[in-house]
Amino acid sequence: MSTALLTPLSPSIDICICTFRRDALLDTLRSVADLDVPDGVRLRVIVADNDITPSARERVERVAEGFPHELVHVHAPARNISIARNACLDAASGDFLAFVDDDETVTRPWLGALLATALDTGADAVLGPVRAIYRPGAPGWMRRADSHSTFPVRVRGEIRTGYTCNVLLKGASPFVRGRRFDLSLGRSGGEDTDFFSRLYQAGGTIAYAPEAWVEEIVPDGRARFSWLARRRFRMGQTHGRLLANGSVPPRRLVHLGLAGLKAGYCFAAAALLCPFAARRNPSILRGIMHVGVTAGLLGLREIRQYGGPSPAAEHGNAA
Repeated sequence: MSTALLTPLSPSIDICICTFRRDALLDTLRSVADLDVPDGVRLRVIVADNDITPSARERVERVAEGFPHELVHVHAPARNISIARNACLDAASGDFLAFVDDDETVTRPWLGALLATALDTGADAVLGPVRAIYRPGAPGWMRRADSHSTFPVRVRGEIRTGYTCNVLLKGASPFVRGRRFDLSLGRSGGEDTDFFSRLYQAGGTIAYAPEAWVEEIVPDGRARFSWLARRRFRMGQTHGRLLANGSVPPRRLVHLGLAGLKAGYCFAAAALLCPFAARRNPSILRGIMHVGVTAGLLGLREIRQYGGPSPAAEHGNAA
């Protein structure tokens, strides 16, 4: 990645999209083509193809013919999302590097909002929100609870980790330059949580641009309680593993006790809220996440999310 000094008047930005056999990639690229690009900004788009064979190359080359920005296809096999994310980091040369998923579309002000926050705050990473778009068949409770949208979590006023479904990284940052996604997490997910947690622990700062929206249509296969439960459990596992790696055994026992208490509280609250699905089910899901934290602290093997035979097995929003 570029080590040049940041030039706010004419920054270059690489927008990176990791993909695996998804037709929705074309919608993502169309939305990038329609971006409101800030004056003086130079864009390049990198598509990292995570398939065994370069299955996305032909469609990327077709789109490139009329695309308003430089469009690059990088083959990054195979079926390990960390490999694709690292290929983006290796190919990037801009002052900034943005990540967005191949099943998302960016809003026109997206990039400008991320860049403005990066320049105003000097942060090493800037997160934006992801708005879930539900199909007509999605359960009502899920819509009301907005269970699939993504926002950063603050701990005592700080953002301590992040996600790759909507983020801008400062290329010259010493906390970004040379950092890579953990290959061992490239099939289970949680590689982005791990990446940003390590960035924060090393002294990096993470900011938030609330107007930098991207949108994601929730497919029928994800609009299920069972899918959300698996995701929450895996999220908890990742958090538990990070806690375990950074604590001595006595402290780990404290974390285990707290996770158990939090899980019990969530399940008890869900029982009291039984008639109200939009409040009951999120409470159950939070309890499942804390059970996942316990599993992570105990070192249980993480659920495999990537590496399936079809895009339905891939998870763009692992956190």
